[in-house]
Formats: sequence, structure tokens, C-alpha cells
Amino acid sequence: MTSKITGVGNYIPSETITNLFFDKHVFLNEEGVLLKDNNTAITAKLQKITGIVERRYAKNTQVTSDLGLIAAQAAIENSGIDPETLDYIIFAHNFGDVKFGTVQSDMVPSLASRVKHLLKIKNNFCVAYDVLFGCPGWIEGVIQANAFIKSGIAKKCLVIGAETLSRVSDSHDRDSLIYADGAGAVVLEASEDESGIQSHLSASFTFKEKDYLYFGKSYNNEECQDTKYIKMDGRKIYEFALVNVPEAMKQCLDKSGYSIDQLNKIIIHQANEKMDEAIVERFYQLYDKPLPDNIMPMVIDKLGNSSVATIPSLLTMILQDELESHKIEKNDIVLFASVGAGMNVNAFVYKF
Repeated sequence: MTSKITGVGNYIPSETITNLFFDKHVFLNEEGVLLKDNNTAITAKLQKITGIVERRYAKNTQVTSDLGLIAAQAAIENSGIDPETLDYIIFAHNFGDVKFGTVQSDMVPSLASRVKHLLKIKNNFCVAYDVLFGCPGWIEGVIQANAFIKSGIAKKCLVIGAETLSRVSDSHDRDSLIYADGAGAVVLEASEDESGIQSHLSASFTFKEKDYLYFGKSYNNEECQDTKYIKMDGRKIYEFALVNVPEAMKQCLDKSGYSIDQLNKIIIHQANEKMDEAIVERFYQLYDKPLPDNIMPMVIDKLGNSSVATIPSLLTMILQDELESHKIEKNDIVLFASVGAGMNVNAFVYKF
């Protein structure tokens, strides 16, 4: 027995933020000194490296659980299940509900509990909990749901990934340009056929790598002394990802029993276009294979990096025929992979 995706859904926020939005921002370095490049040069360099032309922000009236609810409702409708039959609701995020204009995160009760309440589920034995695992949180939620299903504890699980990174980004830090908001969700059900999750792998690198992504003070030391924002060491993350993610992907694929030539798609966390391309190219190099055309769909240019939401959002777009150049057919083998704060890496192989 394994678990099978029977429903998908996402929520792409309506507020489109182009790179021109940052034209009047005051970008500083870690010491609070004004960057030498002007904002046009800063955004042009960002676009060249990350591929991001625009990103989406939630409406001022929305919080992360609101986005997650919309994606969850879409996934439930797509699956055709009665929500009362859900055994688990697993909500992956990192910062909870942060209201627009505030600096306080709200995680009590859990976002999963909030979504269950808003879905009007009366079943007390539908367990709702959150996963905080960095950007790989949604994949980790899927892996946990799969474990529940394989053990016989559960038959149906809803796994949500949602985030509003725009609420926790430092407007004086040029890294804030990559962050976005969004949500995606899937319904997983027990499956007796050959489709579904074939293998999975997770790892946490904490001995030296724990603080590559962290919560730190604003680069504007005068105006925002007591407020902390998401921060990252981009160079270290890039170097870490290029070494560890391809190896994890290889281990996961080898464990599945499928060969590299049988792989139809790689759906990877939309973190940075150049980094993702380098990861996948190195993955194929581990097999002494050239990188095939059209293997890795990317939407970061339009949606930015919405953390846990990138993979389920992208999967939904593909399965609902919203990307002209990418399709997933029955019996296709797809490798999912992610990397993020922790530093955490995970992957799973899925047969459609």
C-alpha cells in the first residue's frame, strides 16, 4: 500500500508585484551602509540570477491560513471527497499568520486547526497539525501523510503548503526581492495499485549549516532595531544546495527502483532559477547523463519564491493544464525535491 494524489489545488494571490515596485526602496548592506548600485541595477542583477520578473503578494486583508484554506478547498473539490472523511490535515508553513502592518506571528491555535474549523469539519478524529521544516515543509508533510497511510492509521490526508513571506521580509535587504506569497494543497488517499509515492528521503544538516537561513534584525539599524526578518547567506546556501540536493535526489531515485532514463519530470522548489538549473544539471551528471530538454518546469519568473507553496502550486498548474510546455501523463515518473531552512533537504519519487 502507498498513497496517491487524488486532488490538487492552489491559490495564486491577485496582487502582482513587478521589479519596478522596489524602485524607491533604500537597500543597505549588513552594516547599514547604502549599496553602491542603484535600484535598477540591483533588480536587473536579481532578475538575471533568480529569473524573477514579478511575484505575488497576498491582499492586505489576508493571512497565511486564509491562503491555505482556499487551496485546501480547491484540492478537496478536485478530489471529490467528503472533508468529514479526512483523517489528517497537515499544514506546512514557517511563520504562522502575520497580519499586514504588524510584526507579530500568530500560531496558536495551529493553522491546520484554523483551516479545519473554516472547512466546518465536525469529525474530532480528523487530526490537524502544523509542520515547520523550512521550504521543504510541504514535501515533509506529504512524506508524513504517506507514512500514516502506509501504516493503516489513515486513509485520507490533506497536505497544505502556504506562506506570506512578504510579511517577514526586510525592505532594506535586497534579498527581500525574491520572496512571495501563495498556497498549494493536495489530497492523498490510500492506493493499492502501482501509482503513488515510490520512495522518499529526508535529511537535516545542522552541525555547521543551521544558520544559513535565520531570523535577524533589519539592515536599517536606526528605524527597525527590535524587529526581526527572514535573512539568508545566499552564497553558502547555493554551495550547500549544489552539493547536497543532487545527491539526495539520486539516493531517492535509486531507492525507487526507477532509472534516470525513466524520469519524466523534476518538480523542484522554486527558490532561484540559476540554482535550480545547476542542481538538476549536477543531478544528471551523477549519472553521466546530459540534461534533457523540458525536464524541469519553472514558474518563479512570475510567482517568485513562496517557500512551501512553490511545489504544490506548480503541480496544480501542470495537472490543470495551465503550462503549455509541460504535461504529466498517466504512468509518468516525477521526482519532487526541496531544500531550505534547517538546513533541510528532502525528495520523493511519484508514479502518476
